[in-house]
Order: sequence, then structure tokens, then C-alpha cells
Amino acid sequence: METSRSTEKPFWISKGLVWAAYQKVKANKGAPGVDGQSIAAFEKDLKNNLYKVWNRMSSGSYFPPPVKAVEIPKAHGDGVRVLGVPTVADRIAQTVVAMTLEPRLEAVFQDSSYGYRRGRSALDAVQACRERGWQRDWVVDLDIQDFFGSCPHDLIIRAVEANTDQPWVVLYVRRWLSAPVQYPDGSLVIPDRGTPQGNTAKLRPAPTRSNRHR
Repeated sequence: METSRSTEKPFWISKGLVWAAYQKVKANKGAPGVDGQSIAAFEKDLKNNLYKVWNRMSSGSYFPPPVKAVEIPKAHGDGVRVLGVPTVADRIAQTVVAMTLEPRLEAVFQDSSYGYRRGRSALDAVQACRERGWQRDWVVDLDIQDFFGSCPHDLIIRAVEANTDQPWVVLYVRRWLSAPVQYPDGSLVIPDRGTPQGNTAKLRPAPTRSNRHR
């Protein structure tokens, strides 16, 4: 895709960035969202579909569709974990924002941070733990219960605002945070807290059913 600048749009977003985001989403694969469209189906009209993502994002008119809720049995058989699957187009749009934020955030992350970072995996974190285990005779283990599902939206927005000068990035993060989640029975949940878990090309957690409506 071309990378020319358009003077007719309120937000300047490179078409090349949208293309690069698509390449990342394709590499990560992933299941179809609520529209049932797979990556292969999206690619049947690739040029037009990518143009739609770019055009809507750069004009400020992009609104994320509902996220498909999927119930996954927990590893130890203790109930299920509800995850959400965005559509292919929405994953591309999310990746556009993630790639815009990433350079700034990578500059401020600590070197010992491994979670959801480019070029770092869980195995890399395990290796670092092994190496440090020979340097220390103590360890601190802690976890924040349901962090991704309970983090207040206003704190997330403030963190994004502190790390970008692009108003469109903040605009779309706001919209994604409040995007509805659709369950298999067709009911919808409008989240009032919580944030996508993992990177933008992966699954995201759905809110609890207490806020569900039709």
C-alpha cells in the first residue's frame, strides 16, 4: 500500500502502517470474530478491506464491532475462562495503534519486563529467572487478582495520554475499552472496566455477565 499523506482527513495515518499491521495479524493467525470472517476470507478483497480500515481510522469514523466471547475450560478443570475474539479488521486497527505506541513504550519499559513485548517470550522470562536464581537466594511471587478484567478505564486512558501526542490513538483506545462483547446466545455486555489481555492480535477477556443486556 502507498504511504502518501492525505490532506483531506482529520488524522494522518500512513497506509503503509495499515499494511504492516495486516502483516502482523496474518502472521499471528487467529479465529474469526463476530462477523465470521477468517483471514483468508478477508484477503479475498484485501485491497478494499485494508482501504476501509485506513479510511475510517483516518477520518475518525472507525467504531469497533462487538467482540466474540468464547468460553475456554480452565487448565485444572475449575470452571471456564471467558475470552473475546475481535474481527480480523478490528485486530488490524488495534495493531495500527499498538505499533504507534510501541516505540515510546519500549523506551520506558524496564529491561527486566517480559510480558507482551515484541521479541520477548515466556521462555525468555523463564531463562532470566533461572539465571537470576543463581544470583539470589530469595524470590518474591505475587499476582494481582483479575487485573486485566478489573482495571479502571480512566487509568488506562490517562496512561495512554501520557505516552502519545496523537489524539486518534486516545480516541480509538476509548472506543475499544467500551466495545460490546457478544456471547454465543446473542446477548451483549458493555464493559465498564477491564482491558484487552495480551497483544492486540490475540484474544481479549470479556467482562462479566452481570452487565449483560440484549
